[in-house]
Amino acid sequence: MSETIQHTRREELRELQSERLRETVVYAYENVPFYREALDEAGVAPSDIEQIDDVRTLPFTTKEDFRDEYPDGLFAVDDADIRRIHASSGTTGKPKIVAYTEADLELWNEVMARSMDAAGLDPGETFQNAYGYGLFTGGLGFHGGAEAFGATVIPIGSGNTQRQVELARDLESDAIGCTPSYALYFAETAAEMGVDPRELPLSTVLYGAEPCTDPMREEI
Repeated sequence: MSETIQHTRREELRELQSERLRETVVYAYENVPFYREALDEAGVAPSDIEQIDDVRTLPFTTKEDFRDEYPDGLFAVDDADIRRIHASSGTTGKPKIVAYTEADLELWNEVMARSMDAAGLDPGETFQNAYGYGLFTGGLGFHGGAEAFGATVIPIGSGNTQRQVELARDLESDAIGCTPSYALYFAETAAEMGVDPRELPLSTVLYGAEPCTDPMREEI
């Protein structure tokens, strides 16, 4: 994990963001017909993008665009450069397909590791990963980030909640990753098992993938 980016001054960070935005727009324009057409229709040329604030001039990419370009119309690299494919559940139609290169996976791990650092975890602590593994990005995303961060990963996945409680207690998990609703269900299950959730070694919950209200956060 890069310590430099963690402590970069805001001005330097904005310049880095501007540089990478320029590179991304040029790359997308040159390699993805969909984005080339979208930018042309919006009257935006890659050379118009100079600063990070220019992001507001770029056209949106919608769920409908993902569906219309299914499965690989938005890919920006050759198939041979793809190392992993994930997808949404597809409950409202065709799933949204996302492809990752080796560089994408390395960056993903770094970003997740930085998130864990920001949440207060320390390398060497035990992270219980209760996100689902598979096409959903959560499980493998947290898993790779935790390993890159230097944490010990328990890859239990979603569900099997009584077992989750037992492992958190027996293996003294320091943190758990899951959706906010599952964190509350985890606590309810622990209480039903006669285990006080407040007495478990867990000190951090990294949650996401669904909305979380302030009352939910306070209860967690």
